[in-house]
Amino acid sequence: MKKGQIVEGVIEYVAFPDKGVMTIEDGKKVIVKNTIPGQKVSVRIQKVRKGKGEGHLLCVLEKSASELSEPACAHAGICGGCTYQSLPYAGQLSLKAEQVKKLIDAVIMPENAGYDFCGIRQGPGPEAYRNKMEFSFGDAYKDGPLALGMHRRGSFYDIVDVTGCRIVDDDFRKIRKVTLSYFQEAGIPYYHKMQHTGYLRHLVVRKAARTGEILIDLVTTTQAVCGDGPVPEGAAGPGRADEPALLDGWKGALLRESYKGEIVSILHTKNDRVSDTVIDEGTDILYGQDFFHEELLGLRFKITPFSFFQTNSLGAEVLYETAREFIGDTPDGVVFDLYSGTGTIAQMLSPAAKKVVGIEIVPEAVEAARENAERNGLSNCEFYAGDVLRVLDEIGERPDYIVLDPPRDGVHPKALKKIIQYGVERMVYISCKPTSLARDLVMLQEGGYVVEKVCCVDMFPGTANVETVALLSHKNLTA
Repeated sequence: MKKGQIVEGVIEYVAFPDKGVMTIEDGKKVIVKNTIPGQKVSVRIQKVRKGKGEGHLLCVLEKSASELSEPACAHAGICGGCTYQSLPYAGQLSLKAEQVKKLIDAVIMPENAGYDFCGIRQGPGPEAYRNKMEFSFGDAYKDGPLALGMHRRGSFYDIVDVTGCRIVDDDFRKIRKVTLSYFQEAGIPYYHKMQHTGYLRHLVVRKAARTGEILIDLVTTTQAVCGDGPVPEGAAGPGRADEPALLDGWKGALLRESYKGEIVSILHTKNDRVSDTVIDEGTDILYGQDFFHEELLGLRFKITPFSFFQTNSLGAEVLYETAREFIGDTPDGVVFDLYSGTGTIAQMLSPAAKKVVGIEIVPEAVEAARENAERNGLSNCEFYAGDVLRVLDEIGERPDYIVLDPPRDGVHPKALKKIIQYGVERMVYISCKPTSLARDLVMLQEGGYVVEKVCCVDMFPGTANVETVALLSHKNLTA
């Protein structure tokens, strides 16, 4: 096996998140992303390390017996957003549960081997579940017409016009279409990542599943608007597009359409950073307000443009119910909700606790959490802004129970050490990246914790991602 060699084989299994593994003729293993167990594939070797290869998928020679005859989404295999669109939903669930169990089993200490793996729970449905999309402006091919959608699989530059995306509802698709048509007609250039020139960067759409409220945010650079077409009908100015007229016209185009939900916010965010991420360097309200509302498990939440909120509202109810079930009632206890975001978990737990303390590094999210708790009439919630490690040192109070819901990379070792030192009776760890959870479980077990239960929750149908909830207890307190 050598770099550049083209090989064929059958995918034996897929490790999290989407690393297919096959054995080639010489008996060596090759890892291939974006594959499904049972597929026969043609692969070009890209790297060889310690006798193992990493390959680029050229084509699927034979489908897996478990695959659908035709994927539900027309963009399957082209768009980089989803991985498992060609698998029936039951097959997706089974595959994800198997992947997580293997990861956890690999790090469980022998004395903890009797933990309960509860399988995988699903939300209400595998389609139209996302409440947030970040569409990117670009072109489908070099020097092609303006496109607005998702990155093509394996490409940093090419954009797929996802006209038929299945993980969002019709309102998302209509807003994307109206926005693209408007700026195509105006001839407004997108931001070129190599030249660092251009205007249009992203379109962020957020829609609440329960309330139907819609927030729309256009993200652009602050470079001069230089379109090669007239301002489209409805814009407040003649001739070549200037920014106020252009944005006013875009707003008008959106509001002339009808939607199943209700647009409550149209925003314009400036971002001149080089990185291809949505960063707030100033946001103006073009219409309505700079927030929308969502409801989960009977509580109402105010969500601002850059607040973290689970991207599957109805799936989040399943996730939070699982966490609440795991930690149980704590009527006389203080619960620390670490990495608390807009305070959703803290407020779910507050009726069953003496007090809940949330810590979150994003000040905007903390302010929203405080407003949400007040709105929901919850007087036993406190929220602090700052890095978890620093704030834990500043808080005099000690927790009786801890809930962890960290970012994808997990908990920093120094913060995890501090958390272990509290020696709480029960701890719930919620993870959106099982490999990070598995890594942190090693340190938690070394610190005296036993893994009691693990349950997956499928918040991201069609994709390779999955949420995992783990219940841990301190062996010195539960023996």
